[in-house]
Amino acid sequence: MNEPLPNPHILELRAGALRLALRPDLGGCIAGLWLDDVAVLRSTEPAELAASRPSGCYPLVPYSNRIGFRHFDWEGEAYTTQPNFDQSPHSVHGVGWKRPWQVVSATETEAVLRYVHTADDHWPFAFEATQTFTLTPGGLQLRMAITNQADRTQPVGLGWHPYFPKRAHSHLHIEVAERWDSDPADELPRQAVAQPTIDAPVSELRFDNCFQGWQGAALIRDEQLSMRITSDLAYLVVFTPQTKDYYCVEPVSHVSNAIQMADPLAHGLVSLPPGQTHAGTMTLAVERA
Repeated sequence: MNEPLPNPHILELRAGALRLALRPDLGGCIAGLWLDDVAVLRSTEPAELAASRPSGCYPLVPYSNRIGFRHFDWEGEAYTTQPNFDQSPHSVHGVGWKRPWQVVSATETEAVLRYVHTADDHWPFAFEATQTFTLTPGGLQLRMAITNQADRTQPVGLGWHPYFPKRAHSHLHIEVAERWDSDPADELPRQAVAQPTIDAPVSELRFDNCFQGWQGAALIRDEQLSMRITSDLAYLVVFTPQTKDYYCVEPVSHVSNAIQMADPLAHGLVSLPPGQTHAGTMTLAVERA
């Protein structure tokens, strides 16, 4: 009897007790990350995953979160983007999570993926993005870089959208300074207010906010795992929906909808000249509780 052929769209990395499954064709996403048989991220066996949105983590590029009502002005010109997230009036999370990525290289413990974007009605500037995944026995290291391939400066941002399984004793400890509150009518941030250290069970939190003054580490623990997220990105989005079996802790480079703010660069957005590269990193350390 013939063995089934390997799926050309699946990459798996292994290091110690950790297993990482990638789906380059589905937005360059992480299908799952496991420590032995325990899901570290919200995890689906890669062959069973049909889209990036229910994955364990996907890339945010060339921007994080929302572009309000799908339009923005940049260097004296007006641009529009397209709907890409259910019935939302905004464009959400960039284009990278919706497009197939190519495998540049892969070993037992490291993989590099690339996405080449041609200007279109979802994002009007050409760019190339790469993701590097490095798995060690102690955790996962991610690096993303975006290079401007347009003939003019473009606004860019990046980040990651990891989902964590909500368990009975899931707990967050994150030192931050300010929280961006949104208008409930349109879910767009309006003002930054003081935010004390987050230190509580996930079940008690009601966040869907971007935070600043993040000290560069987020501690997550539950009855099975102890995790630590670090990043060189300055902002953090925390999403703790009460009706879902997951929550999100997302290192990002800019405030949500920074592109529409009076001074986007003061809120983390980068003005990237042609041929230049902007990069960021995130590390997820994992051990048993």
